[in-house]
Amino acid sequence: MTSRRHTLGLGLASLAAAVLPLATRAQAQWPTRPVKIIVPYPAGGVNDVVTRMLAEHLRPLLGQPVVVDNRAGAGGTIGMDAVAKAEDGHTLGFAAISPLTLNPHIMKVHYDPLKDFDPVASVMYSPVYVVATPRFKGKTFGDAIAMAKAEPGKVSIASSGFGTLGHIMIEQIRRKSGADLTHVPYKGGTQLITDAAGGQFDLFVANPFAALNGQIDEGKLRVLAVTGPRRLPNLPQVPTLAELGYPEANLTSLFGFYAPSSMPAGVVQRLNADINKVLAEKEVQEQLRKLDNVVSPGTPQQFGAVIEKEYAANARIVKEANIKAE
Repeated sequence: MTSRRHTLGLGLASLAAAVLPLATRAQAQWPTRPVKIIVPYPAGGVNDVVTRMLAEHLRPLLGQPVVVDNRAGAGGTIGMDAVAKAEDGHTLGFAAISPLTLNPHIMKVHYDPLKDFDPVASVMYSPVYVVATPRFKGKTFGDAIAMAKAEPGKVSIASSGFGTLGHIMIEQIRRKSGADLTHVPYKGGTQLITDAAGGQFDLFVANPFAALNGQIDEGKLRVLAVTGPRRLPNLPQVPTLAELGYPEANLTSLFGFYAPSSMPAGVVQRLNADINKVLAEKEVQEQLRKLDNVVSPGTPQQFGAVIEKEYAANARIVKEANIKAE
């Protein structure tokens, strides 16, 4: 005689067997309309340039148009808030991890960085350049520190925004050196590069991208230092900040894709697989490496673990550096 518990178990097993094919079909049918990728910074910067390049390679795999939507402001938090609140099932974000791991520690954000997003795929690590503009009269990074100590507040250094990785680097340099550098925050990298060429400030920190590298190649801007575990192949003569005695400021940016937490798990896995396929393409790797970026594919779980680790580490850094909202 079949027990009631056994009958119930068979019923649940049958239900699970029926549901799994439905989930698989839903995943296979996604996307059913254009996919939007929100970039939380202005057009022209490293986020925007890389997103548009990856979008071109993702279109054939997804079988739908991929639209890039720039929503700049507040150190990337405005755009990431839009990602968190997207409910159409077809919206993603692409950015460095700082709007999730750093900004919440120094400014008010309208999302929970660890609960409102599903990490989809890491894409690349990007170094940071410390660059001199035509206004800077010194020759080396050491000159900049010496000048800032001799005349407190006179040497200005810009970043792509308050609460960005560049801002943290500046605070770490200030703290280590005791130099009074004046921070000039922008709302992204595009206007920053334009103003840099015009000598609106002395120094700036930024991830490499085509517009910046073009100015460097033409001799209009000079790289004084870089970040990373070692010197960059494209700039072998330029020391790292660690070499110069600033290991705490020797930081790199990790960029990747995010989905709102409402995105079905099967779709996240599908996206991860497609993004990793794109990152395996030789053309994509070459384009990223031209800008000294390091390709970093992986699983959603691996990306999420890095985000959680950086979130905790940045909480400590912000407290130690006494960084407060402006």
